Amino acid sequence: MARIQGESKGKQGDDKVRIPLPLISTPSSDGHQGGRSAMTCLYRCGNACFHEVPNTSGNEYVGDVIAAALSRRSLMRTAAVVTVAAAAGATVVGAPQAHAATGTAPATSYQPAKNGKAARGLRYTPVAPNTTDAVTVPDGYAQNVVIRWGEPILRGAPAFDPEKQTAAAQAGQFGYNNDFLALLPLGHGRQLLVANHEYTDEVLMFRGYDAANPTREQVEIAWAAHGLSAVVVEEDRKSGKLTAVSRHPLNRRVTATTEFRLTGPAAGSDLLKTSADPTGTKVLGTLNNCSGGTTPWGTTLHGEENFNQYFANSSRATDKRYGIGTGASERKWERFDRRFDVAQEPNEVHRFGYVVEFDPYDPTSTPRKHTALGRFKHEAATVRLTSDGRPVVYSGDDERFDYFYKFVGSKRMKKGSSRAVREHNLSLLDEGTLYVAKLSGDSPAIEVDGTGKLPADGEFDGSGQWIPLATATSEGAVSHVDGMTAEEVFVFTRLAGDKVGATKMDRPEDIQPNPVSGKVYVALTNNTNRGVGGNAPADEANPRNANKHGHILELTERWNRPESKKFAWSLFLVAGDPTDPATYFAGFPKDRVSPISCPDNVAFDPYGNLWISTDGNQLGSHDGLFGVATKGDRRGELKQFLTMPTGAETCGPVIQDRRVLVAVQHPGEITGATVENPASTWPDGPGKIVRPAVVAVWRKDGSDIGV
Repeated sequence: MARIQGESKGKQGDDKVRIPLPLISTPSSDGHQGGRSAMTCLYRCGNACFHEVPNTSGNEYVGDVIAAALSRRSLMRTAAVVTVAAAAGATVVGAPQAHAATGTAPATSYQPAKNGKAARGLRYTPVAPNTTDAVTVPDGYAQNVVIRWGEPILRGAPAFDPEKQTAAAQAGQFGYNNDFLALLPLGHGRQLLVANHEYTDEVLMFRGYDAANPTREQVEIAWAAHGLSAVVVEEDRKSGKLTAVSRHPLNRRVTATTEFRLTGPAAGSDLLKTSADPTGTKVLGTLNNCSGGTTPWGTTLHGEENFNQYFANSSRATDKRYGIGTGASERKWERFDRRFDVAQEPNEVHRFGYVVEFDPYDPTSTPRKHTALGRFKHEAATVRLTSDGRPVVYSGDDERFDYFYKFVGSKRMKKGSSRAVREHNLSLLDEGTLYVAKLSGDSPAIEVDGTGKLPADGEFDGSGQWIPLATATSEGAVSHVDGMTAEEVFVFTRLAGDKVGATKMDRPEDIQPNPVSGKVYVALTNNTNRGVGGNAPADEANPRNANKHGHILELTERWNRPESKKFAWSLFLVAGDPTDPATYFAGFPKDRVSPISCPDNVAFDPYGNLWISTDGNQLGSHDGLFGVATKGDRRGELKQFLTMPTGAETCGPVIQDRRVLVAVQHPGEITGATVENPASTWPDGPGKIVRPAVVAVWRKDGSDIGV
């Protein structure tokens, strides 16, 4: 292993070997940057990053406003810019094969602390970045595959056979491309696992797939592979292993053809009526469910994200703002169901892009789409309660230069499990006010130059306000946006955000309140268009032009009350290679952290540590899961916990006392890969079809995670 040029040996005996970490990944031959393949861009989001930016509004930017009311810091927090060393102690489970196409993986920069221990919950030896075709976990930890795509979960569903798959079979089997995960209590060593199934990779599902001419059976299998799964899982108390309980009465599948109920202020609107549903209250299916959340009343929430890609032949300006294409769709679903053809059914697309609420404890319940939470590319929907029991829901709009939102409910949650109480609580997200965020920086614009260099006060920070868009009540709804009705606000929410001057962000994705501190964390995955080609330049909340690595914003609601209309914010983490001066880890020394790129989903452990999953790592390593301390003298200490197989994204992290659960999404999704020519052999080895799956990780000695 080579030293970085110019590295000195240091103190006597401190002869650390240094491995160079690439600062900039090179574009692939198809023009896609870093770790995300052309196939991922095509099937997951319809090549969103290769289309014109939908947001062409001229909103004011953070860097244009200086919040003089905030006090300036007098000392800059400096972090040494150092080289990186390889970490020992990773345990690899799975096919031990690296994928050459991903390039050379960087070493981890993490070095053991010289004094004291890591934060409680993060005391594990970090995994080194790598390109191994496996889930790699720390020494002393074990893992198992909980459930794979195609495993039967409903009575009557057959065993999975990829060569004989049918739509009827898939409708009773675990869906494809698991994303958000929730574990809900059942007792007696069992829990209820709920999973989103975001999208389908037809070329990895069907042998000899012809993208130009899919068959009806292939399309109907894809419809059945989308949606949600609920499946009971059982714990082996000796090992920590989780196993799916097939054909349990609570097991359930929700697909692209399941009936949903539209609720809230836009339900019944002329904007939501179709020839198949003249009431505007019933819709078939849910599409592209990405991250979500759980509610204090025992349901799960699921954000419909890149729904636009499933619809064809649009010609309206409002559709352009949502990225809906003018020609045929990639999957050609419009050939088999007219509702996906905007020219024939112009309002069907208005019935997607909402937050879905699902009651996993009632297999007979009808899932709901809550129009009061707005329509956009929802990434996540996380809930906290006000002191008087009203729900507050945070959600990001996963698009370059789009916004993040908050809904403050007006009805209080009731306690209890009676049918009447559950029905009341299922209506909590239908009444309240929808807000969008506007941020102001507290540094002069000249100090935010697009390089990521910290301003003179040593931190990217400022203040913000929640701008009301519309309020829904039992009597009706009121718009707070000039020139738009309330129904228009709830259906064309992006346009409402444009009109009130919301802050354009770098792909706001998962948003999670810290259950210990109450602070709210916003994952901003990346935006390579920032400051490029006439697009909005860097500002204090998005401080890097051509931002390929992303960052995480920490938001403090005024008086720590979630219903507040004002907040303070700062950048908690600016991702990338720690040797890059543009990175920042809450002021923690950068020779003590793992490199991270493209934060996506986030979660918290019982100690208030933030866990971050990545999507599209641009540093040459596979995506992974990271834990980072949010408080104390270890604040900002970030450590990699696991890495993904070739082509896979880390999704849906659930962090419990004794277990970590992750969704391994789109393994083998490498440009040019097919069923016949796979890029990955995970999880079942050579000769088997690659399958998205859920993985559980636990300590071999049975102790709590990271203590």
